[in-house]
Amino acid sequence: MGIIQKQNALSNVTVGETMRRQVIQTPVKADLDQAIGRCIKYKVNALLVAEGENHPVGVISKTDVMGAYYAGLPIETPVSDIMISPPLFCRASDPLETALEQMRENGVYRLYIMEGDQAAGALAYPDIVGLLYRFCRECRYSRGQRKKSNAQDVIRYTVREVMTPSVKSFSEDAPLTDVMEGLSACRFGAVLIRDADHRPAGVVSKTDLALAYKHGVDADAAAGTVMSGPVLSCDADDYLESAIRMLIFSQVQRIFVHEGDSQRMVGVLSLSDAARIRSGSCHACISSRIKVEDGGDG
Repeated sequence: MGIIQKQNALSNVTVGETMRRQVIQTPVKADLDQAIGRCIKYKVNALLVAEGENHPVGVISKTDVMGAYYAGLPIETPVSDIMISPPLFCRASDPLETALEQMRENGVYRLYIMEGDQAAGALAYPDIVGLLYRFCRECRYSRGQRKKSNAQDVIRYTVREVMTPSVKSFSEDAPLTDVMEGLSACRFGAVLIRDADHRPAGVVSKTDLALAYKHGVDADAAAGTVMSGPVLSCDADDYLESAIRMLIFSQVQRIFVHEGDSQRMVGVLSLSDAARIRSGSCHACISSRIKVEDGGDG
């Protein structure tokens, strides 16, 4: 009897095929002001903290920076005081699925890759979603390639199937401390800010908060003073492929999801949501990779 082994688009892919071979570091003696500056300059959400010559001792993320801002720590605080230690590592030869499970189990958004005794790269959700998007664009079932094949239409994922079906929002005059509490409680990277008429007015992300901290904005300042805009959103019934393209080319970690009326927000789609399904934009990545192995005559 044949054994059906269900695979997905990431089956048989290694970490080395997906990781970025650049590690943005900060010295263990650096302060929070310097760390925020490096995060903003290199557009990363975390830094590897190194001691001496490339000896990794910890990680500092924008989440850690937000916690320091909330706690009222001076911007001159050394990163060693709030970093998470030790860093989590994997190997370039590890299956990507194993790395994803390690990220999920530890509640982190990135792993670092060790070669010998040095960090040689990093793996984060944008890298994984970027790989899925490339697979999708090259797939014979994709919208761009379909004319070249005789394949019948396949069922496509919509944003509704993948998104987080809730939206955390605050008014423009809510203090940043409330916003930080909401981000921490919900483990979101950004929250929606609404105006006096309850319409979407902007977004406050951890990047916005890190910049506010660096520029000396009081933690009790109104959310409207640091929010960014406009609010980037898509429809819940859009194809996932279109939303992923928006995420990648807008270089953002998440977009809000509306239903019908662009003012009616019903969810959030993040890069981690897109990576969680282990597929491209349609069910072809799963159905076309089902492997039937001969199990004999039994």
